[in-house]
Amino acid sequence: MPRPNRIGESRLSKAAAGRLSLYLRAIEHAISNGQERISSQELGQALSIRDAQVRRDLACLGTLGHPGIGYNPEKLRKPIRRALGIDREWPTVLVGVGNLARALLRYAGFRQQGFHIRWLFDSDPAKAGTSLDGVPILPAEQMEKILSGSGAELGLIAVPASAAQETADRLIRAGVRGLLNFAPVVLQLPPHVRLVSVDLTIQLEQLTFLLTSGTIISD
Repeated sequence: MPRPNRIGESRLSKAAAGRLSLYLRAIEHAISNGQERISSQELGQALSIRDAQVRRDLACLGTLGHPGIGYNPEKLRKPIRRALGIDREWPTVLVGVGNLARALLRYAGFRQQGFHIRWLFDSDPAKAGTSLDGVPILPAEQMEKILSGSGAELGLIAVPASAAQETADRLIRAGVRGLLNFAPVVLQLPPHVRLVSVDLTIQLEQLTFLLTSGTIISD
């Protein structure tokens, strides 16, 4: 039996959750333009998918639209944010204060969607005691001590591949339950920890595949 999600419906698949994030971007754009209605066809065109798929995805959130009328963007945004779990703040820690970390910290979208980077850690003693955009940089060797009981839930790993597994292990021991890994390495994690990996090289490989291949077989 499927586990109920936060809104009492069957759990969304990972693919559907990914589409919800894209719907949210389109809906927020519509709101910023003062648009009072948005149709499943418009959302489908924005994602290059069929409007029937849009309606199936949004039906998992409850009865939100009306045939022939469409959806109210403001009323649709709230249940999508709730389904994605971004209707609250997520205390976040970032490990590895290099160029990538600087870009991540300065990305305004994180704060807007509830991801609050409260802690920075780095193994370089020269960085400890300094700060970046008002967030203190703490010594990596004190990670467990500082984070234990702090409420940190998400961890961003921006360290070299050789240090990624140890960093993940230490974050988990400190109570972090979700990891976003930017290091090009496969992490071994316990079942209760959730992982998303971002390898830009793989994304570029997928792009060159699309440019050089012939017929694409859909999944």
